[in-house]
Amino acid sequence: MSIIPTSRAVSAPNRAKTPKGQATRARIVDAAAALVFEEGVAGTSLDDVGAAARVGKSQIYHYFADKSSLISEVVTRQTIAVLAGQEPHISRLDNWGSWAAWRDQLVREQDENHCTGGCPLGSIANELADTDEDARAVLVDSFDQWERAFADGITRMKAAGALRADADAASLASAVLAAVQGGLLLCKTRKSTKPLEASLDASIAYLRTFAP
Repeated sequence: MSIIPTSRAVSAPNRAKTPKGQATRARIVDAAAALVFEEGVAGTSLDDVGAAARVGKSQIYHYFADKSSLISEVVTRQTIAVLAGQEPHISRLDNWGSWAAWRDQLVREQDENHCTGGCPLGSIANELADTDEDARAVLVDSFDQWERAFADGITRMKAAGALRADADAASLASAVLAAVQGGLLLCKTRKSTKPLEASLDASIAYLRTFAP
């Protein structure tokens, strides 16, 4: 998945209070996000972030208590980027055509990126879910947001009669997200979009079994 820069300011113990401060803080988070995406959390130091963002370490500590709090902000920022990168289709998953367009968009993006990088959120989760409880909690919220986008579409399809009433929106949304994550991991590992295509096709085919 691609990294989409965002200037959105997110909460922290020391929120930037001026436009200049907000810009500096956003630049730090953007630099950290790019480094983590390329090098991983363990391979990214605060010195690296400072150099990339053109700020001193004291400025980083002005906005973030430590590396862990910065990484939590990176997760929040990447969540915005990942969801925005699936627009407009992820907000319109109330018909089969939109599901197909969403699927094709994910596959096309991976193909254009030569199957590198994988999912920014999945990569961070793989590194930190067992070792950083604060980051894990933010990741849970991030994946919940992603699932809700799928669940909202499924719920609308049920209301329109495109899916049966017994289709469990939350469970189906979780299955779709699991298919996305597994597909992206194998896509990155095998350097082929075939696993992603297969996992997405299987999840949508399963969703179709609930059509009346």
